[in-house]
Amino acid sequence: MIYGSGKYQYKKVERWGQGDKGYVIGINSGIAVDSQDHVHVVSREPQPAVIVFDKEGDFLFSWGENIFSLPHEIWISPDDRVFIPDCRDHSVRICTTEGEVILTLGTPGTSGEPGEPFNMPTRAVQDLDGNIYVSDGYGQCYVHCFSADGLWKHSWGGNGEQPGQFTLPHNVFVTPNGKIVVADREPNNRVQFFNPDGSFLSQWPGRLTPCGLFVDESNTVFIAEGGGVSIFCPEGRLLSQFVVTGGPDDKAHGAHSLWVDKNDDLYVGEVGVENLLHKFSRI
Repeated sequence: MIYGSGKYQYKKVERWGQGDKGYVIGINSGIAVDSQDHVHVVSREPQPAVIVFDKEGDFLFSWGENIFSLPHEIWISPDDRVFIPDCRDHSVRICTTEGEVILTLGTPGTSGEPGEPFNMPTRAVQDLDGNIYVSDGYGQCYVHCFSADGLWKHSWGGNGEQPGQFTLPHNVFVTPNGKIVVADREPNNRVQFFNPDGSFLSQWPGRLTPCGLFVDESNTVFIAEGGGVSIFCPEGRLLSQFVVTGGPDDKAHGAHSLWVDKNDDLYVGEVGVENLLHKFSRI
């Protein structure tokens, strides 16, 4: 079966991560690939951890079992620093790919005051200048910017429907040309674009519960939404779209996260039931 259309067509790698050398994970909420083609999957429950596979889907190792309480999403920098927010712990940890904590943002176990970091953060990413952006989505409606060494610089957003406001900033990503992209989930159901200082640029309304974001080197935008994947050109024109199904009933269970590796292969994680990981090879 071919998924997608046009230039963005894929074949699904059946039972990726679920073979004899696989690993049965719980509910996964994030997926990212490092420079060694190792695939890091965030299992948020029942046992919070990061599960690491090779590109063929064979289990390598796990880490973080004694670090996280409810990890949500993951982002890996070009120099292999791993950024993971913890919803329950109100913090963001930056780690090595082996699980050593390098830096912690926020005060673990303590939620921030309204408008201040953090109250159930959802994703953390970094730009080319080292600035760190965190979507603070479940407990409040802000994006926070930090310096590379963890100094809080500024925030923007607030609860609302106006441009620049959020109802659930569920994901954040930095484009190669320096724009900050935010998936503003329901009820706003849109993707918004900002300058690094938080000034509003534009929005794509009418999205389908946008959960996950990835932007490749050509500024093509990949969105996990509506039970599948939507792919857009930088100007917002839809290039390809398909539903992701799996589980014992082979139905859509909620595409939550996605990542495109250096071979243009696509990884998707679903949150509806346990052990729903997918790899789609670009054709």
